[in-house]
Amino acid sequence: MAVSTRRLQKELTDIKRDGTPVGIELLSADDFATWYLSVEVLGNTVYEGEKFALKFRFDSQYPISAPAVQFVVDGQYQAPIHPHVYSNGHICASILSTEWSPVLSVVSVCVTIQSMLASCKKKERPPDNDRYVSRAPENPKKTQWDFHDDDV
Repeated sequence: MAVSTRRLQKELTDIKRDGTPVGIELLSADDFATWYLSVEVLGNTVYEGEKFALKFRFDSQYPISAPAVQFVVDGQYQAPIHPHVYSNGHICASILSTEWSPVLSVVSVCVTIQSMLASCKKKERPPDNDRYVSRAPENPKKTQWDFHDDDV
């Protein structure tokens, strides 16, 4: 059995046994390639009452390699309007790229994204949203991000 499969089996077992943190819900994990989880930011935030879905895609190198994570943009869900989230759902966050660590998990990524949203004070898209979205690869892991703003 591949390391990625063993790790994802363990994470899924833990989620089913222990549940997820408040505001995070497993929507589907039908295989060990793609999972969907919802994220809701609780409390008095600019996203109060909104629910978002995250799509996780895993390759055979997970957890050594970060999953490809993006917000779902479809008829039911939209990407949050946030300075680090593009309208196609791609997320500019260092933990999904250069600061990924194998100790991180699907749930810890969701909690980090939930916290990123909770700390946002103003809904706005990244300044280069239109340019990026028009040229973005389908897989956000193929983007070379420039991490320059930790204030949001």
